[in-house]
Amino acid sequence: MTSQAAPTVAITAQGGAGAVSLPAYGVFAALLAAAGLPIYIHAPKAYVDDYGVSLAALGAVLFGLRLFDVVQDPLLGRLAGLLRHQRAMAVAGGVAVMTASMLGLFAVTPPIAPLIWFAIMLAGVFSAFSFLTICFYAQGVQAADRLPGAGHLRLARWRETGALLGVCVAAVVPVVLGGFTGFALGFAALGLTALWLMRNEWGSTGQIPEAGFAPVLRDPIARRLLLIALVNAAPVAVSSTLFLFFVESRLAAPGWEGPFLLLFFLSAAIAAPGWSRAAERFGPKRVLLAGMMLAIAAFAFAITLGAGDTIAFALICIASGAALGADMTLLPAIFATRMAKIAPGASGAFGLWSFVSKLSLAFAAIALLPALEAAGFRAGTNNTEPALWALSLAYGLVPCLLKLLAIGLLATTTWKED
Repeated sequence: MTSQAAPTVAITAQGGAGAVSLPAYGVFAALLAAAGLPIYIHAPKAYVDDYGVSLAALGAVLFGLRLFDVVQDPLLGRLAGLLRHQRAMAVAGGVAVMTASMLGLFAVTPPIAPLIWFAIMLAGVFSAFSFLTICFYAQGVQAADRLPGAGHLRLARWRETGALLGVCVAAVVPVVLGGFTGFALGFAALGLTALWLMRNEWGSTGQIPEAGFAPVLRDPIARRLLLIALVNAAPVAVSSTLFLFFVESRLAAPGWEGPFLLLFFLSAAIAAPGWSRAAERFGPKRVLLAGMMLAIAAFAFAITLGAGDTIAFALICIASGAALGADMTLLPAIFATRMAKIAPGASGAFGLWSFVSKLSLAFAAIALLPALEAAGFRAGTNNTEPALWALSLAYGLVPCLLKLLAIGLLATTTWKED
């Protein structure tokens, strides 16, 4: 996507002529995604292998930073609103902080204790990532309104497909480039590319006043969509938290984690455009419900797996990844469409959106891991069958129940679909 000239969709924006470069949104989404989940895959391994930091210490730092990240999102939403007239400069500063922190994390020998350096650099990555995500999605509300037809779905198709491809590429780049330094340098190059492609996309925000949180919290549909986002993110948070344990202990397939993850995200990336096109034809709510039901089928099938069932789990990765493509594409588009109607200038709305999305990860870690330990499960050891069964139920049944709750909430929520 980055190797081709970015075509634009010429349209007339409110207040003047303008154009939206959809590929630019895809590349910027890939940049943000590369700073998300791949960090949880690469950073602990790098600091264990290179500096001998214990996994327990790294886990404690990651958990503390995640809690801090959750708390700061609404505040960053307010900051994004205050800087809306200088959004291009603010975004450039955010990208600079994120790329510098990434280089410090992976390409610089820690000048202080490695664990402290790890925490400082990750704090920079996470804070910049959150701020940029809020600015990016808030900008997307205004960009989508300048597109013909189902603008929010069209933008979401490019944005979320770019994000999923960014995760896939970032997951394998350290292997391809021969180390984590290459990953950091590649990330910096991607940051410069994304900034260049998006250079003309930040200019119209000053025409719309910042609305803050109030219009979002007053609107019953917006509040309901935030609740749906919280509940619907929980199954993925559960499966992500338990994924490595499930592959290693239940499937007895250590070493397959990377291929399974890549298959999962590739499936999501391939499926995302199809979900978006289907939503344009049949309506986003109906299509999103179909994606949720596919996720339930995949999670339910996972409960039945045991040692050696790698092919069956690969099929589950394909199905659940495809379902994730629906979640990532359609639910943000539905929320953005609502924001365009009630509060087009509410950058803080996406601070709330980011907040509820991340909150589920913290809940999953706090609730599930102690429960599994209480059930007798121990990572990296020969577990009893009851302990493995508890892992299967946590990995498969809990997401099914949460997804059913999300389906019930979505099915009973009504709004006018454009």
